[in-house]
Amino acid sequence: MIGFIGLGIMGKPMAKNLLKAGFSLNIYDINETAAEEVAQAGGKRCSSPREAAENSGMILTMLPNSPQVKEVLMGKNGVLEGMKPGSIVVDMSSIDPGVSVELEKAVSAAGGEMIDAPVSGGEPKAKDATLSFMCGGKEEVFAQVKPVLEKMGASVVLTGPIGSGNMTKLANQIIVAVNIAALSEALVLAAKSGVNPENVYNAIKGGLAGSTVMNAKAPMMLDRCFDPGFRIELHIKDLKNAVNASQAVDMELPLTQAVLGMMNHLKDEGLEKCDHSAILRYYEEKEQVEVKR
Repeated sequence: MIGFIGLGIMGKPMAKNLLKAGFSLNIYDINETAAEEVAQAGGKRCSSPREAAENSGMILTMLPNSPQVKEVLMGKNGVLEGMKPGSIVVDMSSIDPGVSVELEKAVSAAGGEMIDAPVSGGEPKAKDATLSFMCGGKEEVFAQVKPVLEKMGASVVLTGPIGSGNMTKLANQIIVAVNIAALSEALVLAAKSGVNPENVYNAIKGGLAGSTVMNAKAPMMLDRCFDPGFRIELHIKDLKNAVNASQAVDMELPLTQAVLGMMNHLKDEGLEKCDHSAILRYYEEKEQVEVKR
């Protein structure tokens, strides 16, 4: 049995994909509606993280940030209270790498093993099981976890010791954020100059400027569809974690800080639930121009 804790916008389709692959899941989430939906798909509902861990040899967590992961693992009725010796905790949340190291020590003290395995791909790739997993931990533990993760993702890579997965995810989030900001800046420049932004996108997407980010986000911008695949508020969390990590090694992140400022501006305007492609709105507001087909 596998314990699965955290059935949000990403966790819910990920859990469903494991059920489709034939795994048995003990599930838990504070959201009753989400838990019931996954239960209808075949999961066994549990009343606490502790109960989910008691009958599971592997416990997967998919939670918003470091405080929630710490609470689920180390809090009252948490995973560590119910986990059996030899169990493996796989935290798929995107959190501070330092917290991953801290949690691994607690899991190890309780007789278990831990892998940090944050994901990239957003809700669409969570649904079609093509996520990218960036993992940190022991090679022999990773080998046991990999077949499970492969049922939810197209890429599962061990990047180093515990915490390396989340450091890799922070690198990923920096690159994605700066790409979206650059794309927004370019399309607004085209629109303000009187050039059709859709034509610009179609002309450059096959060249060096083309990217997975551009192909995913430019159509959303042109359609003015900012329904969340990955919310601005979550990207803010990731970039803040990146800044914290950079301070630990005495490094500046000027591009990251600039995009973080844009996202915080949009949050102040009530757009934190929008997809991060809504960075476009920052430039549109500043330049008083609208990008559309």
